[in-house]
Amino acid sequence: MSDFEQKPYLPVRAEEEAGIFVGNPDPRCPVILVLDRSGSMDGEPIRELNAGLQLFCNEIRNDPLAARRIEVAILSFGPVTADVDFVSAERFAPPSLTAGGETPTGRALEVALNMISSRKETYKRNGIAYYRPWIFLITDGRPTDAWQHAAERIREGEKMKSFAFFAIGVSGADFDILRRLSVREPLQLDGLKFGSLFLWLSQSLAAVSRSQPGTDVSLPTPSGWARI
Repeated sequence: MSDFEQKPYLPVRAEEEAGIFVGNPDPRCPVILVLDRSGSMDGEPIRELNAGLQLFCNEIRNDPLAARRIEVAILSFGPVTADVDFVSAERFAPPSLTAGGETPTGRALEVALNMISSRKETYKRNGIAYYRPWIFLITDGRPTDAWQHAAERIREGEKMKSFAFFAIGVSGADFDILRRLSVREPLQLDGLKFGSLFLWLSQSLAAVSRSQPGTDVSLPTPSGWARI
């Protein structure tokens, strides 16, 4: 099996995409969720992760401005799979993830970085302004592949303000490696409080979507789900 699979309905055709932008010329706030679904996530962890994704979907859809401006992509790994390409929140439908496989974090992040770059080019091609993209990693393990090059790309991208990278560790995550991946201090999920985590994420992205592209936004304190 290939270490990267992409669903056959992805990506949206160029002419359809152009029509979407004509119908909604608002600036876009792209976020890609890079989700660990390796074998160690089997059982309650993957069930709670899927429930959190559904809550996230409901929350961003219920905010009319965020629904127009936030674009979501989901990339899961174990193996690496593009489950949802970038789509507006109002059209976003969360997948049902199943656990299995190893933890190719490095490969997943490389693909996520490439997807972000491609999406930014799409915005530019269609004359759409955009906010600083977010890459949001959630993992409960240690990478089973090389991750150092991805770390270099992340740090360079942060330096150039090309995107913002956030790392969330579930119980069992290797925080030493997460600290080498992220310029921000990784946060540890308190138990399996994925619902509270995704509620915070939806509120944070909604706050960004109400701002002007290029401005700094104060995010809500990650209380109720993170061990700080």
